[in-house]
Amino acid sequence: MDWNFATTLIGSLPYSDPAEAVDAVMGAGLSCPSWPQLSGRGYTESMYVQTGERLPGLRVEGDKMAVDLGDYDPTEAYMAILGEDLSYFEASREHNAGLYELMGRDVSGSTAVKGQVTGPISEGLQVQDLTGRSVIYDESYCEIVRKTVNMSARWQAGKLKELNPNVIMFFDEPSLSLLGTPFASVSADDAVRYIDESIEGVDAFTAIHCCGNTDWPMVLRTRIDILNFDAYAYGRALTLYPKEVSDFLERGGSLAWGIVPNNELAADETPESLADRVDGHMKDLEAKGVSMDLLIRRSLVTPQCGLGGTDPKLVGTVLKLLKETAEELRRRHL
Repeated sequence: MDWNFATTLIGSLPYSDPAEAVDAVMGAGLSCPSWPQLSGRGYTESMYVQTGERLPGLRVEGDKMAVDLGDYDPTEAYMAILGEDLSYFEASREHNAGLYELMGRDVSGSTAVKGQVTGPISEGLQVQDLTGRSVIYDESYCEIVRKTVNMSARWQAGKLKELNPNVIMFFDEPSLSLLGTPFASVSADDAVRYIDESIEGVDAFTAIHCCGNTDWPMVLRTRIDILNFDAYAYGRALTLYPKEVSDFLERGGSLAWGIVPNNELAADETPESLADRVDGHMKDLEAKGVSMDLLIRRSLVTPQCGLGGTDPKLVGTVLKLLKETAEELRRRHL
């Protein structure tokens, strides 16, 4: 699909009231409105709890998620998975207030509507056994995590399709930046397999969001449709892999440039300065053989990460900057 610098958000906003948060989203003039995770509600709206709430044996205590791997019953979950029972993985209103608020709004005229789940690697690293070891290293439970991510995404995509025929489903993977370190002993091949398994059958444009630097060639060889990355801090890192970027775009992939700062740095930027940054990276890639035409048509624009930790007073600045940066890029290229 040609996005032509369409705009969307990563997920979180620093509010506790879902109506206030969705009002902010709807008032921002986004091409692709998204439902907001409400960081003001604390850990109950954590992305890990939202995606993991159906995991068998899961215990949430404070800001910790744990499971006793010697004492959990996977029967119900596996029956739902094998029976393709998406309703079992329905997101609860308790942990997903922003989703249900958005579902009551009219986004039928938007380019797309965007949802999100936590990706299998980040979810699998966050949930721990009783010894403090991440469940991603337990073969059986890691499979349950992947299937839960997949079924949750499929359920959510189906609900969002009722609002708009075009759905973008983000798989948020902040922990991809830990791959290759002692904090995430997961091979590149396993990471690709876990991601591909989690996006299988999701009736939406699938996207990976990573707000740190990572093994970009590894991510680009997954079957995702959109790569969302922190272009403000790590834009140059992606330009080091022109062949992989070109192959990704040629097969129909798109880049979502996370170019708008989600912190006080936003006050020092203008739409022109941020568009200059994107243009610089695009020209760098073009000089290395990547099609500028494809880069233009297959680009979206986002903040560099979620706004859950952003000063509420700055949210309006970030959203305005996002809209106007995309408009500046369209003025230059379309």
